[in-house]
Amino acid sequence: MCGIVGIIGDKNVQEVLINGLERLEYRGYDSAGIFLLNHEEDNFQLTKEVGRIEALKAKVDFTFPAEVGIGHTRWATHGPATLDNAHPHTSPNGRFVLVHNGVIENYNELRQAYLENTPIQSNTDTEIVVALIENFVENDHLSTQDAFQKALSLIEGSYAFGLIDKENSDVLYAAKNKSPLLVGKGDGFNAITSDAMATIDLTHEYIEIKDKEIIVLKEDAVTITNLQGESVQRDPYVAELDPSDLGKGAYPYYMIKEIDEQPAVLRRLIQTYQDQNGQFVVDDNLKAALQNSDRLYIVACGTSYHAGWVGKNLFEKQINIPTEIHLASEFAYNPPLMSEKPFFIFLSQSGETADSRQALVLVNQLGHPSLTITNVKGSTLSREATYTLLLHAGPEIAVASTKAYTAQITVMAILAAAVGQTQQHGLDLAHELSIAATNMETILAEKDQIKAWVDENLLETPNAFYIGRFLDYYVSMEAALKLKEISYIQTEAFASGELKHGTIALIEEGTPVIAIISQAKVDKHTRGNLEEVKARGAKTCVIATQDFAQPGDQFVLPKTHALLTPLVIAVMVQLIAYYTSLGKGLDVDKPRNLAKSVTVE
Repeated sequence: MCGIVGIIGDKNVQEVLINGLERLEYRGYDSAGIFLLNHEEDNFQLTKEVGRIEALKAKVDFTFPAEVGIGHTRWATHGPATLDNAHPHTSPNGRFVLVHNGVIENYNELRQAYLENTPIQSNTDTEIVVALIENFVENDHLSTQDAFQKALSLIEGSYAFGLIDKENSDVLYAAKNKSPLLVGKGDGFNAITSDAMATIDLTHEYIEIKDKEIIVLKEDAVTITNLQGESVQRDPYVAELDPSDLGKGAYPYYMIKEIDEQPAVLRRLIQTYQDQNGQFVVDDNLKAALQNSDRLYIVACGTSYHAGWVGKNLFEKQINIPTEIHLASEFAYNPPLMSEKPFFIFLSQSGETADSRQALVLVNQLGHPSLTITNVKGSTLSREATYTLLLHAGPEIAVASTKAYTAQITVMAILAAAVGQTQQHGLDLAHELSIAATNMETILAEKDQIKAWVDENLLETPNAFYIGRFLDYYVSMEAALKLKEISYIQTEAFASGELKHGTIALIEEGTPVIAIISQAKVDKHTRGNLEEVKARGAKTCVIATQDFAQPGDQFVLPKTHALLTPLVIAVMVQLIAYYTSLGKGLDVDKPRNLAKSVTVE
């Protein structure tokens, strides 16, 4: 599900596919596979493996004279990580082979409508698509391209596809919708890839694929059409890597790179904290300490403080332990009245935050148990707390934290699951986190739309507001911080029900007000508050999840479990902040007056 590489032409196909998949490992995966074909009839190889690419590589025949091939790394959503569910998938009679990133929302409906008597071997939505293509070729007597086009016209959801027809070995087909995919142009070959980094050693020339376009690649030609069959002309661009910026890869800024890495971070955390039975596990002593506590105290600063509010809801809803949130800078010098059996959780990306450490010193003096959730193993907070859980997010370089925020929320969700396995109220957390990661990728594929809205609405304003209720308010706090810290627009977050209690006085003609709507019972109330500010001249924008969207909403996000909506919304508001800073010509990674790690009080 997570990474695609395909090539047709005179390169060593096996090496290109394996090397490319290795470069896509950062995206997260639990199985991998490649399909190889040459011009001789029925001369092909399909190789799959559950686990690491290293194991797949050991099974591949590098002497096979392949001329076209596709490779894939999958993160399980529909069905577990098994050989049957691993990509590439073949059609029932074996003629067609398909790889796919994304989620097909109506795959069950398509199966019932077109494939009722067709044998399906896997649990995946992808196999339905490749069977559908074969069905249209055999029963409707369509060409491969026309069958592919018909299937795409019926599909609802997100996808990036690579398709091979064994009877047309000189062609590689591709298409995308809301999932990233590029064409790499070369001398004597052409390629498809989820990320230019996978094939940057082969070519620096790439063609962007737009949503709902069909790509036909031959070794010496690339043809693009839309779903109406109309030809599309698009010039390639050159992906240039500056040696001094190798840490950013092909990205212009660390912040956008780190925003893009978040789906992979979620998948890495699922894999890291799951045991062989699929249960989330933490240290038994940590688990017992939380279970024995009568109140949790989350202590943090800035972005981590905002993540703590989401964590409060996770702990109270999932393990029924009352939870308080405290600013570290306030806690150390004005500690609250504590319960009899408190447990303290410190959130810090760096693990070196001075205010948090001061609070931890006090907690240690009082003899209370504590946990640090951090990205840096061996950091001060990690060493001095009783327990540590790592974020496994990789280095976060940009001052504005992005992937650490979503990683902190994810680790707290995992911790709640590990502590209260029997109290999960039917929540399959691993599955829902996987869906959240895929939904993040859907939003990341819509950067152009987000940038266009930002360019029109935020670049000239001196101030802006985010509003929401419950979890939406918690995310609004982080959204406002992101926008203000890198764009210097004075941005505030308000619980939307509080507008009438004073803050609506700040609304002027043209003031941007962004409403976040993802929670049942309060969605209509927030819309009412939005009408109130609109009546006073505000320029409004709605970010709504699919369950609560209405016609006219500017951004509609995919369905995500109610407890985990902050993970998906975070990507949207991070991109809004990023494109605002970029549009204003500011230093995205290094905003004025700020440091990545605050090591003084």
